[in-house]
Amino acid sequence: MTIAQLHQLFLQSDGVCTDTRKTTSNTIFFALKGENFNGNTYAKKALELGASLAVIDEVEHKKSDKYILVDDVLKTLQELATYHRQYLNIPIIALTGSNGKTTTKELINCVLSTSFKTKATEGNLNNHIGVPLTLLSMTKDTQIGIVEMGANHLGEIDLLSSIANPDYGYITNIGKAHLEGFGGIDGVLKGKTELYRHLKKHNKKIILNLEDEKLLNASSGLDTYSFSQSNTSDVCVQLLDANPTVITLYQNDTIKSNLIGSYNFTNIAAAIAFGSYFNIHSEKIKAAIESYIPTNNRSQIIKKGDYTIVLDAYNANPTSMEAAIDNFDQANYDTKIVFLGDMFELGADASIEHQKITDRINNVNVQEAYLIGANFFKTTCNDMNTHVHKYESYDELEKNWTLKNKKGAILIKGSRGMKLERILDLL
Repeated sequence: MTIAQLHQLFLQSDGVCTDTRKTTSNTIFFALKGENFNGNTYAKKALELGASLAVIDEVEHKKSDKYILVDDVLKTLQELATYHRQYLNIPIIALTGSNGKTTTKELINCVLSTSFKTKATEGNLNNHIGVPLTLLSMTKDTQIGIVEMGANHLGEIDLLSSIANPDYGYITNIGKAHLEGFGGIDGVLKGKTELYRHLKKHNKKIILNLEDEKLLNASSGLDTYSFSQSNTSDVCVQLLDANPTVITLYQNDTIKSNLIGSYNFTNIAAAIAFGSYFNIHSEKIKAAIESYIPTNNRSQIIKKGDYTIVLDAYNANPTSMEAAIDNFDQANYDTKIVFLGDMFELGADASIEHQKITDRINNVNVQEAYLIGANFFKTTCNDMNTHVHKYESYDELEKNWTLKNKKGAILIKGSRGMKLERILDLL
């Protein structure tokens, strides 16, 4: 069966599924494989649950004409997504970066959806499976698609770009994320800018933050639409305040966001730049930015008793951790308490980067600091800083900690695997 033929069957279906726990009637089941599962063994169950067809790549599981046998299910899913993207022939925006991808994607979607029917990546489905699923969720009603792309190794962004064939690209920043997979900060730059090289090859456009020197240098020779705090760029967005929420100025409009920290300024500015490029009126842009409320442990402000909690526990790397600490240090709170969890995927740099964060905590204005995880536990502290407490795991914290201050502001930040949102239940 050709991809064109499979696409015709896809158009007659109600979409695709890859998990029998989420299988609905008249969907096409793709039997993907992983380290601990083989989707081929679930194909029969998917059909019993209502799937109209099952795409498999192991001949022994083909029992009837409801099974479509292919050489590689994952590759077929990706090829179908690319074919569907070409069939729709709509503008596709791709974005990647070390920090702020999902928040920026949500902001761009909020802005563009004021004037267009948009479809954006749901959650963080931003890998070699998530990107195809995002593309296949778009319909003839979709006017603009917004695709988030994640990666932790070289070559991944290039693959995702070849699947989505974006018309526009944006890189949030280059930071110390996934250092183990990329082999260092230079590898991060090389890996993330694979998006730029794909766009240049196909004569497409990038949205560029002129104040990011690394990305400015990497964008040489590309077709750009730029933003900065200066009138030298295509779009001028200025930071007015970030204490604690970000307030910006755009076309004489003051925009009061619900996002904390100056590190979210460029995420907001990028969304404004996309709105400007697509000719959305400044009043609509303002309303969209101000209506966005972060969720899923990303830069959330939560009131609990006498505590004001900055919950930013969705993920963490040295760059985002430093930004969060610095912003919290500068905020006007009388009492400041921090809970920091280990940062993952740093490889050989793990001990150095965790020590840097510990050193920074030793020198900022916080009354209590709780460092949680095996890497933080190994760091050394100044003996005079009795306000810094270390725990080898969350369980150790839960068993042994005592919070001295019964009110104040709390920052919670750590990698997703630390699940530091659990601290909310302890307060």
